[in-house]
Amino acid sequence: MRSVRTRLGELDCVVVDAIPEGASPELAVVLCHGFGAPPTDLVPLAPELVELKPELGPKVRFVFPAAPLKQAMMGQSVPAWFNLPPEVLMGQERDWDQFAASTPEGLAQARRGVMSLLSALSTATKLPYGRIVLGGFSQGAMVTTDVALRLEEAPAGLCILSGTLICQDEWKQRAERRTSMPVLQSHGRYDDILAFHAAERLHSLLTNAGLPVEFLPFNGPHTIMPDVLERMAEFLHNRLEKR
Repeated sequence: MRSVRTRLGELDCVVVDAIPEGASPELAVVLCHGFGAPPTDLVPLAPELVELKPELGPKVRFVFPAAPLKQAMMGQSVPAWFNLPPEVLMGQERDWDQFAASTPEGLAQARRGVMSLLSALSTATKLPYGRIVLGGFSQGAMVTTDVALRLEEAPAGLCILSGTLICQDEWKQRAERRTSMPVLQSHGRYDDILAFHAAERLHSLLTNAGLPVEFLPFNGPHTIMPDVLERMAEFLHNRLEKR
């Protein structure tokens, strides 16, 4: 698969595909990395997903944007989509009700960056938002959930990999206008960073609003399991085939 570094909108990105020369993508997939991870952290998922579902290869363009901010953590400056409280970073958060109700500092800037990327991607590929899947891991899943609920046109789908609930009241209101958007959500029961029960609350919020959500809990920590990748490949294939 080809890999190219470029800038789309306000964000630096790695773009990966195996689309034949002269052909255009039929679907785009934008995946945002988690807090503290290098911008290329999720790039290996592209060939893994294509290996699991080869039909994706000649038709899907994968885009992996880099978070626009830096946040101090343990004496280092690490990539971040928005600022997280120290207790979350250290796995010591206990008041998940308060966290779910909060709007994190810097989220608006991250949202603007992802929206500018989507606008540039749509223009470059001539794909409407309804042919673009959004998703991400952990903090990247939070920002893409926020964006997916705000776009004027619903994206083709949303992949929430070990994400959690923030902006609760606003997300609830906006989710009620996204009832046709399919969602794939996964979370580890032993996640020591973002609590499993908080992910269950996000699942309930989305399903109660009427969204079709496939929830994949697994016996593991804050990670992406092979079974989840297999289901994600199927999810993307279904989005590719749906017109």
